[in-house]
Order: sequence, then structure tokens, then C-alpha cells
Amino acid sequence: MICRHAPRLIPLLALLLAGCGGDPMSDLQAYVRSVKARPPTPIEPLPEIQAVDTFVYEPGERRDPFTPDAQTEPVEPLVDDNGLAPDPNRRKEELESHPLDSLRMVGTLEQEATRWALIRTKDGTLHRVKVGHYLGQNNGQINDISENAIQLTEIVSDAPGQWRERAATLALTQ
Repeated sequence: MICRHAPRLIPLLALLLAGCGGDPMSDLQAYVRSVKARPPTPIEPLPEIQAVDTFVYEPGERRDPFTPDAQTEPVEPLVDDNGLAPDPNRRKEELESHPLDSLRMVGTLEQEATRWALIRTKDGTLHRVKVGHYLGQNNGQINDISENAIQLTEIVSDAPGQWRERAATLALTQ
């Protein structure tokens, strides 16, 4: 059924649609023409770079900063009666800055007959370690890596200059 007002609405609809027609890019092209018609503006000059004064180090009675002093000399470890002590001159590994209970074993992989364990820190960083590497804050050295756990031996202090070994395990977590 056709509406009886349809003949009057057709010209009105045609007029509305005619307003929507035209080039959709005409507004953009007009804007580009107006921008190109603007006079160019000068570019600001670069700031002047000030010269840095040179400095010659005259040590006089002061120590030479490029030679080791008493603070950087190797430290003798405090060895107890059984000869056990951590090596204070050994360079600490990254995972030794984390407590052992904050580290998570998340898997293993083998590469060229070497088994690696995958360790995740609290911040989500993934590390791979192998036998001989150190973990935790108690000088824990990895002895064995199995599919399910990492076995390590820690050297802990009972009293100043008294050390003992302690076995620790880091189990696989899902």
C-alpha cells in the first residue's frame, strides 16, 4: 500500500539528498589551498651552543682516582676452623640480589647437552641458569637441575666468621 502523501514527499526527499551530494574531498581541498596561500614564516635560529671549560686534574696531595686504593684491594675471607667461607672477591650474579623464596622455577630446557633451568623473578623477568650458577642471598650455588627442581648449597653465617653449608631446593611451580 502506498502512502497518499508520497507524491509530495518525493521532491522534498530529492532536495535533502541533493544537499548530501557533491565532492566529499572539497572541504579538505579548500583547507589545503588556504594553508598553501599563507605567507611563509621564518624558521627560528638554532640556539647557540656554549663552550664547555676544560679541566686539568692536578692531584697534588690527593690520591690518583685511577689507581686502586685500600678499599678496592681484595678482601681476605673470614675462614672458620673447617675452611668454609664465601668468596668475597667473587662477582655477584644478578639472581643473588633476590631472596630465594621470591624466585620461581618455571621450567627446564636442554641445549647442546647442557640442562638449563628457567627462573622467574617477582617482577616477571625470566632468567636461565645452569649448574655452577648462584641464586639467592645466601651464596647458593646450583649443584643439580632436574625436571622438577633445582638443588643448591648455600653458605650461611651462624656468627661472624662462622659458616656452615645448608642444602636448599627450588621446586618447579606452575
